[in-house]
Amino acid sequence: MAKVLGIGGLFFRARDKDKVRSWYAEVLGLTPTEWGGTWFPAEAFAAQPGAGTVFNVMDAAATYLEPSDKDFMFNLVVDDLDAVLARCREHGVEPLKVMPDEGMGRFAHIMDPEGRKVELWEPKPYKG
Repeated sequence: MAKVLGIGGLFFRARDKDKVRSWYAEVLGLTPTEWGGTWFPAEAFAAQPGAGTVFNVMDAAATYLEPSDKDFMFNLVVDDLDAVLARCREHGVEPLKVMPDEGMGRFAHIMDPEGRKVELWEPKPYKG
């Protein structure tokens, strides 16, 4: 039977794509390729215990995406949340919120330069 295997990419518009691309490179270490995007090998993702892709449709009144006024949020899997947050702080990006272990791992929220909320997730092994 045909089925969806996961999310193959995330594509979005930016008012200043070069600034936003540079921000993601500097603050989060996402190295752009010659064609402009960042490639995440599936093997690296699969090697992170508990990592997976979540697809979740939220109610229009949900407040979880605030303070962003966008209809979506990025959730990026990280291997060391503390180190990523230290890198963010080196670039003047303070987390909006840092959440302790919530069963699925640790989370933190930051905002990109155009007001998109980014959730950083350090997963822990999934126990179904």
